[in-house]
Amino acid sequence: MGPTMKDLGIDKLPADQRTALAQEIWRSLDDARTVPPLSDAFKAELERRDAEMDANPGVAVTWAEMRAQLGWRS
Repeated sequence: MGPTMKDLGIDKLPADQRTALAQEIWRSLDDARTVPPLSDAFKAELERRDAEMDANPGVAVTWAEMRAQLGWRS
């Protein structure tokens, strides 16, 4: 394992600076990330769900509604 947050002193940074650093690190991975191709089964499931939504758009809920149903706070 490489250096830890504590080794680098990152744990001492304020939350907003740690967040900015995490975002910068995440963006730096753009060129290194590869996205595997979707399997035929996964594509078929996406198509099935898309058709279900087209046939019955009322089944969709917003993220806020989902959080409320699960009892999560904003």
